[in-house]
Amino acid sequence: MTTTEQAPAAADTLHATPLGRETAYPDRYDPTLLCPVPRALARATLGAGAPLPFTGADFWTAFEVSWLNPRGKPQVAIAHLTVPAETPNLIESKSLKLYLNSFNQERLRDADELRARLRADLSEALWRGSGQPPGSVGVRLQPPAEWACEAVAGLPGLSLDRLDVECTHDHPAPELLRADATQPPVDETLCSDLFKSNCPVTGQPDWASVQIRYSGVPIDQEGLLRYLVSFRQHQGFHEHCVERIFIDIWQRCRPVRLSVYARFTRRGGLDINPWRTSHPQPAPSVARLARQ
Repeated sequence: MTTTEQAPAAADTLHATPLGRETAYPDRYDPTLLCPVPRALARATLGAGAPLPFTGADFWTAFEVSWLNPRGKPQVAIAHLTVPAETPNLIESKSLKLYLNSFNQERLRDADELRARLRADLSEALWRGSGQPPGSVGVRLQPPAEWACEAVAGLPGLSLDRLDVECTHDHPAPELLRADATQPPVDETLCSDLFKSNCPVTGQPDWASVQIRYSGVPIDQEGLLRYLVSFRQHQGFHEHCVERIFIDIWQRCRPVRLSVYARFTRRGGLDINPWRTSHPQPAPSVARLARQ
């Protein structure tokens, strides 16, 4: 199948998900609401080949999690989910919201029972159809007593947004990326708060701050900023946008090491924050952005 044939197939798959139609909100626990989307549909368009040159994870934050204790009293928490990048599927975001809402009237023994159900249901959906035994998903529930400790901060790094550049592209333009092989190698952390893409089904805007860490010959910062801005009319899931940024920089600038991390502002009580890295290293901070 060619790349042009894959795009309509991917669009048809996405429009068949709950994201593409009006959906009634559930009032009873229902794990079948989770809708997995194969990562391969988007990765096939990257031209990266296999194995992919990155590992990493998707860090989800669910701010609207509630259930009932055995006496019917509502309980609330913030859920932090860690989904390995190697899962065959990602979870379509509206289906996750519907699934989480299905706990609203569910009586559970305690938070540990909720955590166990989340881990089991998400793991099954993320590996569904792969023929592989389900792996593990990280699940942490943060009770209200800990909310005051939740950090709010921007991403560290040298801001690309200080540059006064002319932006003429509104769809991904990897040809803007270049590195100067005549200069000695550097270790840099660069960031921008100007990233915007759009939901591939609804067209709603998705806003993010992007952090790029790399070792290698210097990447042209003006070209990098113009490249990040070029996603402004692009339609793609958060995870695919980050993987595309990684692949484009990896192939065009040829760094020795590279990691790309994006923190998206939340929509519908959820935020999705993908991280892709070429080498094993500690995961980035998952502190919320100040603008959230």
